[in-house]
Amino acid sequence: MIEYLRGAQNVIHSRDWTLRRSAERFASFTKYGNITVHSTVKNRSAKVTVYVGSDAVSQKKLNPQQTEIMDNLPRTLAAVEEYVKRAPMVCVNRTMGNNDEFSPDCNIFVSIQRPEMVRLAYMTWATLFPVRGDHEPKQYIVYIPEWQEGERQILVFPEISTTVVLGTDYYGESKKGFLRMAMWNAKQRGMLGLHVGSKILKVRRPDGRPGRYGMLIFGMSGTGKTTHTCHTHGLNDKDEGIEILQDDVVFLRKDGSAYGSERGFYLKTEGLDPITQPIIYKAVTSRNAIFENVMTDYEGNLYFEDDTLTSNGRGIMMREDLSPYISNSINLPPINEMDGLIVVFITRRHTVVPLAAKLTPEQAAATFMLGESIETSAGDPKRAGESIREVGTNPFIIGDKAYEGNWFYDFVKRHEGKVWCYQLNTGGVGEIIENQPNGAKVFKRKVQRIEIPEMAAIIRGIVRGTTKWGKDKYWNLEVPVFVDGMDMSKYHVEKFYDVDSIINQVSDLRCERVDYTEKFAALDKTIIKAAETM
Repeated sequence: MIEYLRGAQNVIHSRDWTLRRSAERFASFTKYGNITVHSTVKNRSAKVTVYVGSDAVSQKKLNPQQTEIMDNLPRTLAAVEEYVKRAPMVCVNRTMGNNDEFSPDCNIFVSIQRPEMVRLAYMTWATLFPVRGDHEPKQYIVYIPEWQEGERQILVFPEISTTVVLGTDYYGESKKGFLRMAMWNAKQRGMLGLHVGSKILKVRRPDGRPGRYGMLIFGMSGTGKTTHTCHTHGLNDKDEGIEILQDDVVFLRKDGSAYGSERGFYLKTEGLDPITQPIIYKAVTSRNAIFENVMTDYEGNLYFEDDTLTSNGRGIMMREDLSPYISNSINLPPINEMDGLIVVFITRRHTVVPLAAKLTPEQAAATFMLGESIETSAGDPKRAGESIREVGTNPFIIGDKAYEGNWFYDFVKRHEGKVWCYQLNTGGVGEIIENQPNGAKVFKRKVQRIEIPEMAAIIRGIVRGTTKWGKDKYWNLEVPVFVDGMDMSKYHVEKFYDVDSIINQVSDLRCERVDYTEKFAALDKTIIKAAETM
């Protein structure tokens, strides 16, 4: 199929700004001069995504929809191969990354049977870099948005770096399609693909000495990863500041350096605020930004809090529009070229999980494996708000997840004393859980939510070294007892629950964690032990 498409007469190869002009014909303009588009499908189609290939990549458990897709796979592929010979297609060739070792060559073929689907090609063009030479690996996506109704499916062939997207017009399938394949290819080269934001922080320590630290921020979509990647944390003193590198995926090497992937940041627009998120707000109001499924009125005004269309409104902002906070490079330097690397795991909980915790290497590896958060509208809108676990907060891992946990643990242990790991809870404390007679659980609104400026103060204290830590009464964790610029007493868990309730919730959560980590047969037992005692 790919060989045919590369030389087919029905494929238009587009490489430049004319893509934007074509996309603009089917888009609306906002008052900022940027464009807004709307898709029929409003989120990723995880339940109908299948990985096809050898045992190293195939899913071990399939839901009924995935089973049906696999049963019909030969028929589907035969139909797709015939279809792409007739349908008008547009091809865009771009590069992921900007380095000489690992910069995948990305090729997307989009059916424009519905001409407005040219926007999918344009959004891919905008997010990745221009082609630089003949790079490997070569990755391909065949995208047919108009595929027959009721047969939506995403077919991933990792070992030949090809993804076929059928029956959805959501841009996230293209973006994550390339990143998913790149993370698999990076793993084959001894690196670890991580779903993280990356940045460099320059600080002045309490004794007056300067410090320069790398930072990796893990987090599920919609939990604050982009917000805190693109935030100064109040590092405004002399010789302090930030350099934003990447927002979504990096490829970590054993020396602590990390290759970046994209030039466009794809963020949830819900809750965007010019006061608490000024860097992001400035970037999304640039003419270069692209909005997807965001409510816009006839005068071009944007309504980020309006979920009439979807609660998963999205925007693409360009790195250059994050100036002056953007770095010259998308790549994180090795640890030995900095004062250290700070790794942050963002969770979003609303009950008894501490707002911040300092982690041992074992606890960090357990936290990596647990990937605790809540479901957001980006993944499954019907489950938004539910507690979930995703290894590495990364829904796009292909192959053995235990391998990734062991790799990460080995990395942190190897660099112990230069890598520091923390868990941050961007949710809050005090949500009330009520058990209903039918066995269901009802979650009332959280009592005390942590706001963006307060979490920024926690991060600032971590980097500057001004935070004081102490042992938590209920968790086997070091938690902050003093954070400069923040009133931690507001979040004392005993203000919201009695002691018995706290103990029971902590115990239940530990049991869940052990049950989850024990599913990974190849996982280092030290990591499982840490999950039992955290």
